This record gives sequence, C-alpha cells and structure tokens, in this order.
Amino acid sequence: MTASTYVSLYERRLKLVQDTLTEHSGFSAESSRALAVHVLGALDHIPESIR
Repeated sequence: MTASTYVSLYERRLKLVQDTLTEHSGFSAESSRALAVHVLGALDHIPESIR
C-alpha cells in the first residue's frame, strides 16, 4: 500500500512559481522560494474578477 502525503493547494502553487523562477532566472532554489511567496501574496490580493 502506498501512503499519500497531503499537499495543500497553496504549496502546489508555491512550488509551481518557485520552479518557474528557478528555471528562468539565475536565482537559487531558496531565493526563488522567497520570491515566490511574495509573488503569490501579490496575486492573492488581486480581485478574482480581474484575475
């Protein structure tokens, strides 16, 4: 039997942004994660009707 690990939607979004930043910039994984937190924070403050 395989045990599954729950990963929140926020963590999945964070990982997507982090991976994109790491892949397309010279940032380290740690720097990309810190920036991804800020990016998602900014995106979450945009009203959904505009997103």
